[in-house]
Formats: sequence, structure tokens, C-alpha cells
Amino acid sequence: MDIKEIQSLIKFVAKSGASEVKLEMEDVKITIKTGSSKTETTIVQAAPVASIPQAAPAPAPVAAAPAPAETASNDAAAEDTSKYITIKSPIIGTFYRKPSPDKPNFAEVGSEIKPGDTVCIIEAMKLFNEIESEVSGKIVKILAEDSSPVEFDQPLFLVDPS
Repeated sequence: MDIKEIQSLIKFVAKSGASEVKLEMEDVKITIKTGSSKTETTIVQAAPVASIPQAAPAPAPVAAAPAPAETASNDAAAEDTSKYITIKSPIIGTFYRKPSPDKPNFAEVGSEIKPGDTVCIIEAMKLFNEIESEVSGKIVKILAEDSSPVEFDQPLFLVDPS
């Protein structure tokens, strides 16, 4: 595995939104960890080879990479989202949109919210944490799937403050 392949792997992992990837081959072990501030890469070679410089850290992912078919339409949409406020996950856990399976969702697209309103629940270590809005406005997009795992600082909702 040469340095160009390693660098492209780092870029791919950073864009994918994965928090950690381990790759083990016969003579190389690579671990790539992405975080909110940097990407860390560890390369271990079994056989002595000429020095492999460590790849420059890639920027941390902001959101999951769009599917190739959506790329063109998302370029225009990316400009529109700059006026929105993002509600992010304060913890790692499982994202739930409603308090229980038989209850309605806390928030829907188009819902008006104000500071203090519960917008979702994140379960972490068997504790159900109500996530409250710190902003007021209208929810324009829900970015996380119900009952899916979320990372710290992962965008959950887009809110139009106007």
C-alpha cells in the first residue's frame, strides 16, 4: 500500500462520517480515527520498508457524504442551509424522535419550537436524555433517523430562526 492509497483512504473515511476504521493486511495495519477537531492515523508495518511519512490530517467530517446522484442537487441546497441553525447531539447514544412507541414525535418538519422545548431523546447507557432546543424557529429538516446511533456533535435538526 503506497502513500497515495493511504491518503485517499483517509479522505474517504473523513467524508464518510465514520468515527474509526481499522484495516489489517498481511504487512500493514492502519487505524484511522476521526474526531471533532482532527483525524488521527496510525500506520504499523510488519516488514521494514523505507520510511512512510504520515499523511496530513484530513478535516473532520461535518455531515455524511451525499450519494453520487445527489451531489449536483446538494450543491445548490448547501448554500440555502447556511441561514439555518443546526441542533447538534450533545452526547453519544441512540436517537429517538418520540418518548415511547405509542406517543407522537416531539418535533416534525414544520414544527415551531422555542427554547426549552424537547425535540428528541438520546439514550445513553440505559438513560433517556431529553434534548431541549436552545433556539426558537421552525424545523426545516430532520437529519438523523429514528432509533439510529448518533455521535457527539452530530447534526440532528435544521431550524429556520426567522
